[in-house]
This record gives sequence, structure tokens and C-alpha cells, in this order.
Amino acid sequence: MVMAMANVLIAGCGYVGIPLGTYLVSLGHRVWGLRREVVDFPSGVLPLVADLTNPTTLKVIPPNIDIVFYMASPDSFKEDSYQKAYIDGLRNLLDVLKTYATNPRVFYSSSTAVYAQQSGEWVDETSPTTPNYFSGRCLLEGEQYLLDSGFPATVVRFGGIYGPDRIRLIQKIRKGSVTCQGSPLRYINHIHRDDCVGALVHLMRLDKPDCLYLGVDNAPTEWCELLTWLANKLEVPAPHVEISPVFGKQQSRNNKRCQNKKLVKSGYKFCYPTLQDGYTSLLKSAM
Repeated sequence: MVMAMANVLIAGCGYVGIPLGTYLVSLGHRVWGLRREVVDFPSGVLPLVADLTNPTTLKVIPPNIDIVFYMASPDSFKEDSYQKAYIDGLRNLLDVLKTYATNPRVFYSSSTAVYAQQSGEWVDETSPTTPNYFSGRCLLEGEQYLLDSGFPATVVRFGGIYGPDRIRLIQKIRKGSVTCQGSPLRYINHIHRDDCVGALVHLMRLDKPDCLYLGVDNAPTEWCELLTWLANKLEVPAPHVEISPVFGKQQSRNNKRCQNKKLVKSGYKFCYPTLQDGYTSLLKSAM
């Protein structure tokens, strides 16, 4: 188990990082949250204002860090933004940590975008990673840089993250502005924000976490099936189903079935094992 009180840095303390910090503080850890701008962090999370892409600003990082969660996100869906967030920022942070006496374990939040499979194939931690798009390539390069860095390292490839304040899909179904393609089937892989937090804390507390895990819930979901289920729950007409022989580019990047067996085998128990479980909770709060 990790030490009773650890000094933790959350680099890129945002949608997942803030509740992660809150939870870690409740467990007795000392937590710093790093962001580019001043924000009102929850009580107990110590703010650090710095830019991961600007090495001179990283001098504010304390020298006694035991655990790092690298959770940076790009400014936009552009290659240079992904390069800065997932590669340059990581390199700058590790350069600073190398000058300190401690050798912290680094947890890197990656994505299932590193997989190129587009035909509903099952993938796990051993599956080939040959991404066709800059997003996956930058994430994969960042993963490899960390794993080659000499720091104790764990990469978590998260599926699509949803949860509180992310209810756009619910709103679109209510408005009847969502359609889906009925053929071929399209699978999506998600994880609730609370399970992102739970899984990261769980892995942090293991004596020897592995270097790679898939962070997705228990059941890949077929897109049309999810939309129909949500429409039924909202008591609105089901979305129109279109039949198309091929997917568009964006859709084809999101058609694989990811397995979480390794994470579950490590002992993690999901708060929301399926998208339906998570959206049931969101629907109650959105009513």
C-alpha cells in the first residue's frame, strides 16, 4: 500500500483532477493542484499556478513530491495543442522532477484513441497500437516517453469520460437532434468521472501497479442502443436510425470494444459498471 500520507501533485487539475484532489485530501494526503490560471480549488487542495509548456514556471513545484498524476489536456483539437499537452508538458515536468531527490511514481492519463481498430474489435492492454490520427499518435508518444524515463510509471488509457455537468447528449435527445447509423454497428467505450477518480486512487494504493491499464467500464455500448435507451428514459421519440455502409471519419475512430479485465482483476470495483448505470444517475440530477 502507498504511504499513509503522500505528497501528491495533480498536473492539469481540471474536470477529473479536482474531485481526485478532494478525495485524496479526505484520505489524509497533501495535494497540490497545478493549473495555468488561478481557480478556487476545494478546501485542502493547494494551488500551483504554472504552465506545463513553460519550464520556467514549473519552479513552483515543491521538491518532496511522492506521487504525480499527469492529467493535462489540449487547448484545441489540433496537432500542436496535443503535442504541447501530452509530450512537451510531460517532458518539462519530468525534467524538473529529475532535479529533485525523490523519485515519484507518475500516473499518466492517456486515451483509448491510441488504438486504430475501427471494426468493433475487442482490444486490451496487449492489442496493437497504430493510431491513424495525430491525437492517438501524440498520446502514444507521451506514454512511451514516460515509460522510458526511468520514473516508476503507470499509464491509464481512459475511454470517453462523462459525468456531472456533462449532459449534452441528454439535452440533444430531448430536442430530437440526434440520429444514429444502424448498420454497421458502432461501439463506444466510456467511464464515469467518479470511476476515473476511484480507479486512479485504487492504482495509487497498490504496492506495485502495472505499467498499463485500460480505464473503461464493464460493457462497451452500441451507440444506437444507448440512444434508444436514453430516449425511452426521457419519454421522447427514439432517434432516427440511418443505414449507411460506411462510417464517417469521426465515427470510425470510435468503433472498438475495450476490455477492463486487468483493472477489475487488480481489485477495482466500479461505482457505475455500465453507461446505463451512470446515465441513470445523471438523469435523476438532470430532471
